[in-house]
Amino acid sequence: MRKILIVIILAISIIGLFYLVSNNYVKDEMTDKTNFIINNNNVTTSLKHDLLLQDGVVYISMDDISNFFDNTITYDEEYDHIITCSEKKTASIPIGENVIQINSANLTLKAGVIEKDNTYYIPISELGDVYNISTTYIEGTNIVTVDSLDREYSIATTTKNVSVKYKPTTFSRTVAKVEQGSTLIIANRSEFPVPDGWTRVRTEDGILGYAKLNQMGEINQIRSNMEEEKPIDGKVSLVWDYYSIYVYAPDREETTVDGVNVVSPTFFRVGEGGEVLTNIEEQGQSYIQWAKQNNYEIWPMISNENLSMDNLSTILRDYKTREKLINEIIDNIVTYQLDGVNIDFEGMHEEDKDYFSRFLIELEPRLNEIGVTLSVDVTAPDGAPDWSLCYDRYTIAKVADYIIFMAYDQYGASSTEAGTTAGCGWVEENIQKFLGQEAVPAEKLILAIPFYTRLWEEVDGEVIEKPTVSMKNVEEVLPDSVERKWDENLKQYYVEYVEDGSTYKMWIEDEKSIEAKLNLIEEYNLAGAAFWEKDMEDSTIWSLISEKLGV
Repeated sequence: MRKILIVIILAISIIGLFYLVSNNYVKDEMTDKTNFIINNNNVTTSLKHDLLLQDGVVYISMDDISNFFDNTITYDEEYDHIITCSEKKTASIPIGENVIQINSANLTLKAGVIEKDNTYYIPISELGDVYNISTTYIEGTNIVTVDSLDREYSIATTTKNVSVKYKPTTFSRTVAKVEQGSTLIIANRSEFPVPDGWTRVRTEDGILGYAKLNQMGEINQIRSNMEEEKPIDGKVSLVWDYYSIYVYAPDREETTVDGVNVVSPTFFRVGEGGEVLTNIEEQGQSYIQWAKQNNYEIWPMISNENLSMDNLSTILRDYKTREKLINEIIDNIVTYQLDGVNIDFEGMHEEDKDYFSRFLIELEPRLNEIGVTLSVDVTAPDGAPDWSLCYDRYTIAKVADYIIFMAYDQYGASSTEAGTTAGCGWVEENIQKFLGQEAVPAEKLILAIPFYTRLWEEVDGEVIEKPTVSMKNVEEVLPDSVERKWDENLKQYYVEYVEDGSTYKMWIEDEKSIEAKLNLIEEYNLAGAAFWEKDMEDSTIWSLISEKLGV
């Protein structure tokens, strides 16, 4: 029994020793190739292609750029260039040339894109301004480090000679010896938990490991994380102030609109060549002054009104034309000191869905650079190809600050059947689709609510006319004696009456129906509301909106 006990103890000891070695001595770096460290995480094993090093320039494959820096990077065959975007930069890099265009400004590079084995390699060490990074190649250890310049960066000086460990334990393998007075970069990350008394570090040679805190002096923060500020503090309450290209901006002098913090006048439309057609004039500048005096943010609409789908398709599919449109949008925003822009492209070919997304992907960094908000209007999911399926709502929500669901025309001008403009059940069902199947974050989704309805006229069961009726004019349109019936699912009053051989039907938008829709914003914790359009409303509605949205 004694011998058996000794054998068991010996076996346990061997197993324990094996466990200690396997957990604290196994190497994770790859010594046969250049190691790649991004923000203190060794990603070498995740690279799809090895790094290239030529004449002091570090190259990374386009596939790996997509994986680590810009998943929207694309090659444009027509102009033989690569387009890549970051938070505040849109860059175009021609193949085989040592130049780059960043936010439409031309710069010279030490080295350009190269092609090897049917793969494009990007000179990552030359693109610090694009991705806001610092790239360093450490020849002695054959390591490339990349640090994002908008992330926290802290260092400490060693107070004694330090053995940097593979794991945060004294028994672990030593991966580097650092002399007293050396600088260590603090490399703590959430996926690498650190016990008390230890910290994760990166040496000046790029080696990652762990060191005891009592062997280092005070930790100094060189830079802090850049926190992204929300465009609007609290709920968004936007009202569209529509006027056609043939008239001047409305005169709002001496008026205020309670419950609103954003106004969206129709200042801009897209021209046939991708230019921006402006309709501001002196009246528009007075409108801007009025909005600023009342502390309303100004996110003017730019629409494709009066532009054919084929014409818009030509603009969206061509990089140079997209760039022209973007440059003119930026120029107008800067010229008139605007706070945002509202993209309202409606009626597009389904085949242009990705090109519309591409336009937004290239626009957003330009807006971020000047601190301007991007909002994009979209229709309900799962509808007609050129009306609903032409939007990639998931991508739009990732790119834009806000995505606005135009929750109206459930039954619209082209409908052959009478019905509500925006039944609450239909609105809620589509909100659930946005948050579910479309994966749109609630904090980015704005619910757009109509200030109008339709009066449907039927003869022998066939719809012959359905004029739009402003909310404020409902009482004038309906006969005094008509009976109103509440529909609990639609959260609307319904009326039906016969006059001169025609049957008339209306699903009424009023304070009660709009309150039901506003309640959905709180229930689903949405970003806010938008309203189409100013001057269609009953003036008493604004106090309700103010109360519900806290604006």
